[in-house]
Amino acid sequence: MRLLLLAAGTRLPDWVNRGFEEYAGRLAGEYRLELKEITLGQRSAGAPQQAIAREGERMLAAIPAGSYVVALQVGGRAISSEQLAKFLESRAQEGRDVAFCIGGPDGLAPEVDARAEMKWSLSALTLPHALARVVVAEALYRAVSIIKRHPYHRA
Repeated sequence: MRLLLLAAGTRLPDWVNRGFEEYAGRLAGEYRLELKEITLGQRSAGAPQQAIAREGERMLAAIPAGSYVVALQVGGRAISSEQLAKFLESRAQEGRDVAFCIGGPDGLAPEVDARAEMKWSLSALTLPHALARVVVAEALYRAVSIIKRHPYHRA
């Protein structure tokens, strides 16, 4: 099963890349985590809407056909690690890959939200989009460790 993280933004700090790679590297075999960076739209003073729209177009174009789309949103549904594991198992049984979408500094395009089958909240806090990448990678690794009964998750 392919877990694809579509994340707006490139040229992030090294700690972000190292954190993501740490958890993505642990996921091999039937659950694989891949990152597709979406180039940020050019921001003009006080009007981010065009930039968000361009990012949304690029993100929608990068979603593989048939994928289950999850939008990362503060207002989305909070789920536990165990619930995330069950969610991944269900998608695997359906034979569907999952595309997780993280917006840029001004959030996700409304078109990406509309395409999403699920909206997931990592926290009631607004997280920087770079930090969200690492948190999602760790959460997915933890969920897969639950599925595989690996001792990483201690509940």
